[in-house]
Amino acid sequence: MSTGTEAATPPEPAPGPEPGDTGSVPVLADEAAEAGKRAGRFWSQRRIPSAIVAAVVLGGAGLLLYDVAAVRAEHSAMQWRRSLADDLATRPLDDTWVLVGASVAVVLGLWLLLLAATPGLRAVLPMRREHVDVRAGLDREAAALALRDRAMEVSGVQSVRVRMSRRKVRVRALSHFRELDDVQADLTTVLDTGIDELGLAAPPAVRLQVGRPRKKR
Repeated sequence: MSTGTEAATPPEPAPGPEPGDTGSVPVLADEAAEAGKRAGRFWSQRRIPSAIVAAVVLGGAGLLLYDVAAVRAEHSAMQWRRSLADDLATRPLDDTWVLVGASVAVVLGLWLLLLAATPGLRAVLPMRREHVDVRAGLDREAAALALRDRAMEVSGVQSVRVRMSRRKVRVRALSHFRELDDVQADLTTVLDTGIDELGLAAPPAVRLQVGRPRKKR
């Protein structure tokens, strides 16, 4: 009979990362940092303005190229090009038609620059980026409808009108019973909760107005 005690076997150490293996923690940290970035607005593709500009440029360039090729082939230039060249050479700069044409060209140029520098799609509100590879947007009318439905659930509210922009939510509510201060307090809580649940990247500010319906005569 043995009275000694057996030595406990030490646990095997957990396997460490292989050489060159960065592990999953930095990747998750990078994903969290990327997902925490502010979601930018969605850019419109603007197919219609692009198609119009492309058609006008293509048509004008094709017509001018055809006329130049005809002149090189010892044919006479088109009447419109000769008339345009004569007008540009003889009309003074302060002529009415020259000023009108220059103004139209400037307006069109500024319009194209504005389209190129702005994202557009004002009706789509960007939502918070919870994942790196997912970008979501919410239609403004759908968001306003959701807030309107939430506001109609408040006791004492008869009707609600919601107008939503990218930075502000204008709410006009009519209450036919209860104190207006109580209705406004409940609506403020409900609207703040509803906007937070929409998950927008830049939650808009709420401008709430509560009143009584007009009495019928």
